[in-house]
Amino acid sequence: MPTNILRGDNVKPKGRRPLRVAGEVRQVVIRAGKVVIRARLLETVTAERIWQQLPIYSTAETWGQAVHFETPVETGRERTAKHNIKAGEIGYWTEDDRVIVGFGMTPISKAGEIRMPSPVNIWAMAMDDVTALASVRPGERVSVLAADS
Repeated sequence: MPTNILRGDNVKPKGRRPLRVAGEVRQVVIRAGKVVIRARLLETVTAERIWQQLPIYSTAETWGQAVHFETPVETGRERTAKHNIKAGEIGYWTEDDRVIVGFGMTPISKAGEIRMPSPVNIWAMAMDDVTALASVRPGERVSVLAADS
């Protein structure tokens, strides 16, 4: 992935969301089918890019005990990207421009781990129990909205 994507040289934000204010805690609401998960954004390039693209509407797909969905966001892999995540960490899968939320074993997990298909950027932390996503079925509608929306 070209580094200009991480630097922002080719990013044209929608301009609908204000830039980050120092000390501000930003939150989103992720709705997938009937499940609602609140999440706190981290201070990362990926979180900023997702924030600038809100609202995001998509369709859920599942992969083992993970839900993922396509986004209009483009960004490169961050230095802190990781293959194994913890329940509650919300990732961005850079190769496919997708948000992915693991809540248990995926088809490539070993015992006791939540292994993503490739290293993902962690951009948010769930404030609610992500195991509720087990009820989400492929094809259900997904939205990511600013919590103040």
